Amino acid sequence: MSNKYKSFDTYYKEFPSEDGKFGKYGGAYLPEQLVPAFKEITEAYESICNSSQFINELRRIRKEFQGRPTPVYHCERLSNKYGRCQIYVKREDLNHTGAHKLNHCMGEGLLAKYMGKKKIIAETGAGQHGVALATAAAYFGLKCDIYMGEVDIKKQAPNVIRMKMLGAKVIPVSHGLKTLKEAVDAAFEGYMKEYKDAIYCIGSVVGPHPFPMMVRDFQSVVGVEAREQFLEMTGHLPDALAACVGGGSNSMGLFFPFLADPVEMYGVEPMGRGEAVGDNAASITFGKEGIMHGFNSIMLQDENGAPSPVYSIASGLDYPSVGPEHAYLHDIGRVNYTYVTDDEAMEAFFLLCRYEGIIPAIESAHAVAYAIKYAKEHQKGSILVNLSGRGDKDIDYIYENYGCGEKFNLD
Repeated sequence: MSNKYKSFDTYYKEFPSEDGKFGKYGGAYLPEQLVPAFKEITEAYESICNSSQFINELRRIRKEFQGRPTPVYHCERLSNKYGRCQIYVKREDLNHTGAHKLNHCMGEGLLAKYMGKKKIIAETGAGQHGVALATAAAYFGLKCDIYMGEVDIKKQAPNVIRMKMLGAKVIPVSHGLKTLKEAVDAAFEGYMKEYKDAIYCIGSVVGPHPFPMMVRDFQSVVGVEAREQFLEMTGHLPDALAACVGGGSNSMGLFFPFLADPVEMYGVEPMGRGEAVGDNAASITFGKEGIMHGFNSIMLQDENGAPSPVYSIASGLDYPSVGPEHAYLHDIGRVNYTYVTDDEAMEAFFLLCRYEGIIPAIESAHAVAYAIKYAKEHQKGSILVNLSGRGDKDIDYIYENYGCGEKFNLD
């Protein structure tokens, strides 16, 4: 094993630091009144994360309620279309509620019960985090407030209905661009009013410490399962991994258990309509260091250092920053960050539909699009994609704007 990978043997114990830092990124930049609340969350998580009772209960929930483990699937027909490089997908779309989000939501819900909280508060973009948290709230008997931008409410109507059916209160956010960044702003404001009786359950590996660590830990079940499954299927590790990156929870969940392995990793950002400001949400590609939503990371900024407008066809990716661990892994060169456009993602969406009978979330289609590029360039080996969610939530929007894929060459 090369020194590049050996250096990660102790990574798991070293990062984050006690103050929640990954190198210079991360930390907790909070209003004074929220410092005790986040300290309480940190101490509670650190108390139970190594508790056999907590771990065994979470394992039982994952097996009996979530339906884990989700399978790794070999996309044989799609692979053959592009040559000899084999494409595999980790089927998080088969996780209960249809995406990876329930992995950390059930953990956060269990933590809330342990802390004696009565309500969970969150933001959502594509709606999958909102649905997953509403599911966890129903499971644990908690009240649930979900903040969601009006633009995303319109795009993700099926998920809005699911949240309400599960008993959650969906609170529309009507300021700014009315998307994910504004939903996070509003959720923080709501939490500040109720932090004594509620817990804010962040939907990605972003936000103040301990959430980047905690969400990563809960999501690492994806990579732990995938690593074991791939070895059992093929006798070796994949040559590469790929996952979409907005805030970055599904990608960290896949990447984290492989960090010390000789496996290349590709985080796929949304290039949207192009490189102009406001036409994409490629935070690592075009961003620079800055503080937002209580953590320091790489973010897209205007000339005054404020978060710049962002766009992605995928509601779950239109966020102007990225998890601090991603920023660190980018800086040290362990993970390669790349991008695909809206049209590339949508072509991959329809190709996966036609060649494998799988309708992916638009977010996940970004990673599939990169895997196709990789397969074209590498005429041998294998790439494993985190298929982070299913596309039920997207089909009305896609049909209205793309039909059934007639504009793409799918033969």
